[in-house]
Amino acid sequence: MGNLSTPISVQKLQMALHAKAKSEAGYRFYALYDKIYRADILAHAYAQCRSNQGAPGVDGQDFADVESYGVERWLGELALALREESYRPEPIRRVFIPKANGKLRPLGISTLRDRVCMTAAMLVLEPIFEADLPDEQYAYRPGRNAQQAGVEVEESLHRGHTDVVDADLADYFGSIPHTELMLSLARRIVDRRVLHQIKMWLECAVEETDQRGRKKRTTKAKDSGRGIPQGSPISPLLSNLYMRRFVLAWKKLGLERRLGSRIVTYADDLVILCKNGKAEEALAWMRKIMGKLKLTVNEEKTRICKVPEGEFDFLGYTFGRRYSPVTGKARIALWPSKKSVRHMTEKVHELTELKTVWQETTELVRKLNRMLRGWANYFSVGSVSRAYNTLDIYTATRLRRWLRNKYKVRRGKGGLYPYPHLYGYFGLICLTSYKCSRASTKA
Repeated sequence: MGNLSTPISVQKLQMALHAKAKSEAGYRFYALYDKIYRADILAHAYAQCRSNQGAPGVDGQDFADVESYGVERWLGELALALREESYRPEPIRRVFIPKANGKLRPLGISTLRDRVCMTAAMLVLEPIFEADLPDEQYAYRPGRNAQQAGVEVEESLHRGHTDVVDADLADYFGSIPHTELMLSLARRIVDRRVLHQIKMWLECAVEETDQRGRKKRTTKAKDSGRGIPQGSPISPLLSNLYMRRFVLAWKKLGLERRLGSRIVTYADDLVILCKNGKAEEALAWMRKIMGKLKLTVNEEKTRICKVPEGEFDFLGYTFGRRYSPVTGKARIALWPSKKSVRHMTEKVHELTELKTVWQETTELVRKLNRMLRGWANYFSVGSVSRAYNTLDIYTATRLRRWLRNKYKVRRGKGGLYPYPHLYGYFGLICLTSYKCSRASTKA
């Protein structure tokens, strides 16, 4: 979302809604729909969508189109449609993006109008439901992130929760049942117009284009009564709301105390950390609860792990035994997984392929730096030195090769493009020193 600050009037509304929800666990909100089409809410929702950019939906409309039409006029028409209850969402344009494992992830792209509308609904609803979400949930929440989830897992391991259920759910987003999800929403929201609007988004048709350019529309979500559109602004809130059911059921059944367990969840990523060899029992209970929630445990990817004898991956990190390069002593730690490092080297490889030598060196270095910095900002906790060092060596080697090809320079004895030249003259980022400089600014 960039550094987009929330207008004071929107902040005031959000704080009031959050405070009310926090102070009264059973309070239900009656009048929310009129807040969604408030001019300041819609304007901020538009600004957020604008800063996220994103591709056009089925209608082909992009931000340039809206801006040439007039943003205020466009938002005014949307507000009117919402007020008169004539607003209807368009089908979702589905595209497939490659995953790290070679498979394709379906991504739904709503129209700009629908995205603004969903974001406006999010601005109003998120503060209410944020008050209800348990500490175990880390995804898509203000002031929480994946690094904190990783640190929580590491600390739980240190506290003796070393029997781990490394869980995986099969198509979580596509499996969430609408009826049960709507009940979770209705627990707080009485306003039928808000509920109706969310139901329309859940039941949206999906438009796909085949290899021959033919468009076809399907209504799978509506027909099966399950699934939330991945990639839409409202999905994070809905996915958290449904996962909350699992966390609450776990606690209600007294499993936290009985199994000495701690749950850490990030969207559909989930680990259950137990004491005293209780992981088998925890896994059996998890299957049972997930079954009741109409969700499927992916048996192929779900496994039990005992730390420090074994290790497991979670949110791109590996957790297990690590030896200190200085003292040689073993300790339980987290570090960037081999898969995460490999994925990054593949990206560096792609950027520095010989077919890209036509571009300016400064432009290539800028792209590499942005990518490496983003990676390092995510992998900023735990034992990162080894991974940083691997990437530094790989990136420097690839850039050196690229420069030799670009400038038709033969490999000489003089050690062309030495490290100081790459980091100093060309300005390539060195992750190892980036880590040190970041640590000193935090101090």
